[in-house]
Amino acid sequence: MTTVFDPSAAAAQATDAILHDTLHGTARGVVVDSPPGAGKSTLVVRAALELAEAGHPLMVVAQTNAQVDDLVLRLAEKNPELPVGRLHSSDSDPYDKALDGLENVRTSAKAADLAGLAVVISTAAKWAHVKVDEPWRHAIVDEAYQMRSDALLAVAGLFERALFVGDPGQLDPFAVVGSEQWAGLAYDPSASAVTTLLAHNPDLPQHRLPVSWRLPASAAPLVSDAFYPYTPFRSGTGPGDRTLAFGVPSDGSGPDRVIDEAAESGWGLLELPARHTPRTDPEAVGAVAVVVRRLLDRAGAATSERSSAPSPLTADRIAVGTAHRDQAAAVRAALAVLGVTDVVVDTANRLQGREYDVTVVLHPLSGRPDATAFHLETGRLCVLASRHRHACIVVCRAGVTDLLDDYPSTEPVQLGTVVKFPDGWEANHAVLAHLAKHRVRWRPQSGRKAARRRRPDEHRVA
Repeated sequence: MTTVFDPSAAAAQATDAILHDTLHGTARGVVVDSPPGAGKSTLVVRAALELAEAGHPLMVVAQTNAQVDDLVLRLAEKNPELPVGRLHSSDSDPYDKALDGLENVRTSAKAADLAGLAVVISTAAKWAHVKVDEPWRHAIVDEAYQMRSDALLAVAGLFERALFVGDPGQLDPFAVVGSEQWAGLAYDPSASAVTTLLAHNPDLPQHRLPVSWRLPASAAPLVSDAFYPYTPFRSGTGPGDRTLAFGVPSDGSGPDRVIDEAAESGWGLLELPARHTPRTDPEAVGAVAVVVRRLLDRAGAATSERSSAPSPLTADRIAVGTAHRDQAAAVRAALAVLGVTDVVVDTANRLQGREYDVTVVLHPLSGRPDATAFHLETGRLCVLASRHRHACIVVCRAGVTDLLDDYPSTEPVQLGTVVKFPDGWEANHAVLAHLAKHRVRWRPQSGRKAARRRRPDEHRVA
């Protein structure tokens, strides 16, 4: 008899095991690996609430102020009576002012002012400057794979036991200096907190969340196989649970055809002619902008398991992802020319943890003459390919597959280091092979020729 996979039951079983080890286990740490959209924040909030309600005051460590404020708001929404402390810096605008309207939330730049509260939340950078007489019994470290091990060392004395939650497929921790001199050493400060933690404590309980509630059934298999081969996951929805439709028919152009392909299959590749270009490739940037403009002009509507009624595909439900900040700035400028100002355009680093209905991605290797370690980093492509609930459209110049073959991975192998699989070379090949099935080739017309063919009130490229 064939067993039918029940995503809700699988997620609940995993969560129960995690909470049992967190609340009742004896190990000093519990590690949870989570794929994109599996409910990391939901797990962190639930664990914090259950620890606090069990009479265990705790500290929560996040990596950015935005993550901290989001957790505070989520906790206040779930339990408006729970006393929560928001430990912040001494900057002029250190936290989201929405917290000032919450009666159960106390904010302060001094940890002593928040003593005795059920939950105190702050960034790893702020916690590093806190001194306490008695450590917290419990801590939760959110986005633990984004945390460097030196940051963990700086706060480790503040707690006795901790729950570490993070996504192993995301971007590695950022370091402003080269880390080659520490490679392979047990105290490598540039390694992620989880990598170093498990290297010294291999017997810690390890769990994984098995279901992505963000990625649709069309995306989860590719993202799982390409970026999580040893921690596979499933989509929480089936093939027919989400649809994306447009009220305005296609005009037959490349952007419209790739939009229709993505609406039907979940993926679309708008392929421009092969060419070596500047990083802010004007044609590729323009193509991204036109795709976004057409997504809005065609009156899209998304249906999903969240509601039986279609939801309009508005600008706030679309995002553009790039590898570099100057590319993001160029896309914003191109969108402004087309009258689009409310679409999020940012780098993979800043899009981590965020979710949209449709994403448009400028491929990191598009138009490049070489394939550097930065552009091949697995986490960068993983983030860009895993922000969407309905469809992802990739804009890229032809020839990237040949580029990858011309530039095989030649990074030196360091003794003692943990080899990260899959590497960026392999992951890029896997993603491009899948996108090739959903490819629309398009040669943009020059600006002067397109302007002659376009009416003054039209935004589209012919």
